[in-house]
Amino acid sequence: MTVLAAEGALRLDTNWVDYLLIGVYFAFVIGIGVLARRSVSSSIDFFLSGRSLPAWVTGLAFISANLGAVEIIGMSANGANYGIPTVHYFWVGAVPAMLFLGVVMMPFYYGSKVRSVPEFMRRRFGTGAHLVNALSFAIAQLLIAGINLYLLANIVEIILGWPLWVSLIVAAAIVLTYTSLGGLSAAIYNEVLQFFVIVAALLPLTLIGLHKVGWWGGLKEKVAASAGGAEQLSSWPGQALTGFDSPFWSVVGIVLGLGFVLSFGYWTTNFVEVQRAMASSSISAAQRAPIIGAFPKMFVPFIVIFPGMIAAVLVNEISEPKNNGGSPDYNNALLYLIRDLLPNGMLGVAIAGLLASFMAGMAANISAFNTVFSYDLWETYVVKDRPDGYYLAVGRAATVGATVIAIFTATFAASYSNIMNYLQTLFGFFNAPLFATFILGMFWKRMTATAGWTGLVAGTTAAILVGIASQDALGGLSQGWVGLSGQGASFVAAGAAFVVDIIVSVLVTLVTKPREESELRGLVYSLTPKMDFHDDNEGALAWYQKPNILAGVGVVIVVGLNIIFW
Repeated sequence: MTVLAAEGALRLDTNWVDYLLIGVYFAFVIGIGVLARRSVSSSIDFFLSGRSLPAWVTGLAFISANLGAVEIIGMSANGANYGIPTVHYFWVGAVPAMLFLGVVMMPFYYGSKVRSVPEFMRRRFGTGAHLVNALSFAIAQLLIAGINLYLLANIVEIILGWPLWVSLIVAAAIVLTYTSLGGLSAAIYNEVLQFFVIVAALLPLTLIGLHKVGWWGGLKEKVAASAGGAEQLSSWPGQALTGFDSPFWSVVGIVLGLGFVLSFGYWTTNFVEVQRAMASSSISAAQRAPIIGAFPKMFVPFIVIFPGMIAAVLVNEISEPKNNGGSPDYNNALLYLIRDLLPNGMLGVAIAGLLASFMAGMAANISAFNTVFSYDLWETYVVKDRPDGYYLAVGRAATVGATVIAIFTATFAASYSNIMNYLQTLFGFFNAPLFATFILGMFWKRMTATAGWTGLVAGTTAAILVGIASQDALGGLSQGWVGLSGQGASFVAAGAAFVVDIIVSVLVTLVTKPREESELRGLVYSLTPKMDFHDDNEGALAWYQKPNILAGVGVVIVVGLNIIFW
């Protein structure tokens, strides 16, 4: 495979076959948007697909929405940088929370008929917590959409050699077209297509790479002989990943910071994911969506992390500076491997898979943003009591506005050599305090409305202060006052946000007046009879369609995977 270099830049040697395959993929993407537009006649169709989709569709969309640019590029970068410990982002930092969401929390979301997670917060805590949550969520989605757009534009630049700003505009226009046409339905059906395209792209790359290094045995031997050493072949204690010198505190950081605060904060309260499940056709289907998504999520590491590890020992641009104490550009690890291993034709499929992942992530951010902006901000606080068609138009306008803003926020991502550091910092700021407020309010009926918004503000402030005090969590804003760096700093920031939020919420609750219990039915676990959120059709479901049984199977598999790669 030859490489076309322009001023030292990475280039992929694409030909007409590759472009044809990419063109066919884009034709399907736009076609799905056009077809989905026919089913959009109301705002609920545009924002929640009319709550009509089957569980297998929303389940695959659930996982595909997360399988975006950050997941593919970020986790392969982590694989090249840290090795096997990166699996914690999946087997500790995702699957348990996804199963919990399906079994415990989706009945509340779906059964209460709310249109978004911030709307649930408004019903539980009133407008104070609702406004803080809606604003912070909207800002977070614009920043994360920028990450996905930056990586998408980077691929276009590598393929065609266009300037980055041109690539940003073209990439944004493609996502905007199908998202504004068909709303959530277009995003979800494209996410299902994108899931299969991503697997078709990354599975052959992984197998070819493993063959090249001598399969698993050869990969272990080469990784052990590299600068990372044998530590990169065991998932625990993962000190290189966390940046902690102590094995004990590294495990604590992974289990509590990643596995509890960041993971549950992301998967159970992040509307980007929850929105897909809320588009399901029934309560049991909504419960199954994240549980179904958990099964492919368990095996994504094998086609994302392993290629990163292979690149770290095969690709000169990664292995040489890594072994000589330099700083490789880990974000390009997967692209280098694609460049070196795949022939034309397969190269086109791989590029289409990467483009699919980047568009899935960005479309998920944009579709969640336009819902929260339209329902939770515009309709609630700006223009009330207008016809449904008005808010549908607002949603389409918000889609355009968010895409334009994402072009500018994309530039923030360029300053991070490992994009996961930036992403985990954002999660610590926005998701960790929300999870603390949400989980406390759902299981503690005494918690008050004032405690809801003060806890959110205090928790977010605590995370930001930790980021400023760290060495690199906030880029140039970090002061280096404490010895925290990389993703370990993000874990500590998330933990600080969670603890401070809980403490402030409890203290404020003790000096403020709670709501009447009769007002909290359907919002607090202990005050909601199971019959309120019961699916009448559940008795007719086969055993493999029952959420609790599916979740139990998922627990067994993920525990087994953790033991195998201990």
